Amino acid sequence: MRHMPTLNRTLPVLLAGLTLGTQVLASGEPSLQTDPRSGGEGSVKQFDHNAYSLPLGNMSMTKRLDFSVGNSFFRNPWVVAPASTDARDGLGPLINTNSCQGCHIKDGRGHPPADGEPPVSLFLRLSVPATTADDHELVRRTGAVPVPHYGRQLQTAAIPGATPEADMVRSLSPREITFDDGHQVTLAVPTYHIEDPAYGDLPETLLTSPRVAPPMIGLGLLEVVDEDQLLQWADPDDSDADGISGRANRVWDVRQQETVLGRFGWKAGEPSVEQQSLHAFAGDMGLTSRLAAATDCMPGQGCEDFPDGGDPEVSDEVADFVTFYASSLAVPQRRNMQDPAVQAGARQFNELGCAACHRPSLTTPEDTARPELAGQTLWAYTDMLLHDMGPELADGRPEYQADGNEWRTPPLWGIGLAQQVNPQAGFLHDGRARTLEEAILWHGGEALTARDRYRALAQQERAHLLEFLNSL
Repeated sequence: MRHMPTLNRTLPVLLAGLTLGTQVLASGEPSLQTDPRSGGEGSVKQFDHNAYSLPLGNMSMTKRLDFSVGNSFFRNPWVVAPASTDARDGLGPLINTNSCQGCHIKDGRGHPPADGEPPVSLFLRLSVPATTADDHELVRRTGAVPVPHYGRQLQTAAIPGATPEADMVRSLSPREITFDDGHQVTLAVPTYHIEDPAYGDLPETLLTSPRVAPPMIGLGLLEVVDEDQLLQWADPDDSDADGISGRANRVWDVRQQETVLGRFGWKAGEPSVEQQSLHAFAGDMGLTSRLAAATDCMPGQGCEDFPDGGDPEVSDEVADFVTFYASSLAVPQRRNMQDPAVQAGARQFNELGCAACHRPSLTTPEDTARPELAGQTLWAYTDMLLHDMGPELADGRPEYQADGNEWRTPPLWGIGLAQQVNPQAGFLHDGRARTLEEAILWHGGEALTARDRYRALAQQERAHLLEFLNSL
């Protein structure tokens, strides 16, 4: 756990260096987006249910063929071994789903389960607190200490003959929010329960974290952004006293065998698209790879009694195709960018202080290994850093150097199309927010002042801000 001065999270966010209109942020980046191509030259004009599923628009035809192959392994279900489809067998025995697309619906967000539905695209991360030197080494290398008999993720499904670990039950209770002008919104407060554990009692010290699958667009672009560009915004001790103290997560890179900057996942717990993808194969589908040689099966669960799909089950070739696919999904262009209401909402976004964490612009270096990712101006609306989001969003579960109150700032590009791609999609780490307004109202901690400013806006000003977000 880190040690840092106590911050007054309710201090007004002093917008030091953040001016209005068409002026600039302290870093010199534009405060208002000037190009509808949010993902640079590879952005695409696709605004329907396939908006997240296209390859980068500036990619060569040869690479588009590789993209299509990766898409087939991402989209199609994996099967139990042995099977004639030996390139896609070895599923399980304990799983959450049988395909990548099962969680990342149409390459977009997952969603919380409706009444009676299995929790396919929302799962629970598990751990127990680190108490020994060996535990702390596990945290350094894997991010968390596994739960005896259950591991680091609750598998709520299994292949025939195997027993799922438990049922996850989500219940909701209402919370009324009243704006300064009397407008009311009812939030749905989620509570998660683990029922009928099949492999022994769960420990009293159990830590859980519900996670919904995030969208896949623009990952390759975010992966190549220079670390120094992101670290310039880190201010762990809030030295400028603006109430914002972004922090980098430092995580273990399996391929490089060293600790590096975390970039992906809700707590920035993965350093690369490759590692994120192959850990998902292992945790969600019980499939091994060279980078993730063990699944989340624990001693005593009997996983060794079931046939496997080879060693590894995800071949290096398939792993490369899937990684290429996941790093090549294009960002849709913005819409209605010149609409006066949208422009007014963009200025509101800055004035409220949202851009202090959701930094509008990033750039990629000129010397990347993939030319289609090089020299791009991105309008991702993220600093990719960890921020304390307050007790109402806290999961209480550390991950590497992220504490139980912290979440990585998620990119906002394409967010206005999230429910076009998946009508059931929710927002925030567990999909609890059914609308973008609800997502704003859940913000606390470092974002508390920005949230309260939103609640104080006139109705038309709130509508403008939401029109801006929906244009992204």
